[in-house]
Amino acid sequence: MTRIFPALCIGLSCLVPTAWADNKAAAIDEMAAYLEFVDYGGATIFAEQIPKSEYARMLVIDTRDAGQFAKEHIPGAIHMEWRQVLAKSAQIPKNRMVLLYCNSGTLSSQAGFALRVAGWDNVKILQGGFSEWKAKGGMDASTRAGGVQPTH
Repeated sequence: MTRIFPALCIGLSCLVPTAWADNKAAAIDEMAAYLEFVDYGGATIFAEQIPKSEYARMLVIDTRDAGQFAKEHIPGAIHMEWRQVLAKSAQIPKNRMVLLYCNSGTLSSQAGFALRVAGWDNVKILQGGFSEWKAKGGMDASTRAGGVQPTH
C-alpha cells in the first residue's frame, strides 16, 4: 500500500500543477484585461451620490459577517459575506445596479473586483463603507450634501 500511494501521488502531481498553472494564467489574464479598461474610481460610489429613492431600485449587499449584519445594516440590504459572492453569484442580477458594502470598503472592494472580473459590470462599492455611510447621514446623505456630487 505504501508503494502504491507515492506512485499515485507522483502521477497526479504531474497533472495537478499543469491544470493549476493553466487556471492561474487564465485568471491573471482576466484580471489584467479588467485593469486595462476599468475607469479610475469606476467601481466606487459615495453615499452622497445615491438619492434615497435609488436604494429601492438596486440590490444592496452587506458583505460583512452575519453578526454585524444582524446588529445593523442599510435598510433593504441582504447579507452575503464577501468571500461568498462568487459562490452565490446566481443571486446577483446583472440587469440592475448592485451596491456592495462592508465596514470601511476594503472587503467589499475585493468582492466587487471578483464579481467584475467574473462579468458583472453593474457593481458599485460604497466608498468608506457602512461607517462612512452612517456618518454622512445614511439614506439622507445625498439630501444632506445638497446635491453636491463628490469627485475622485
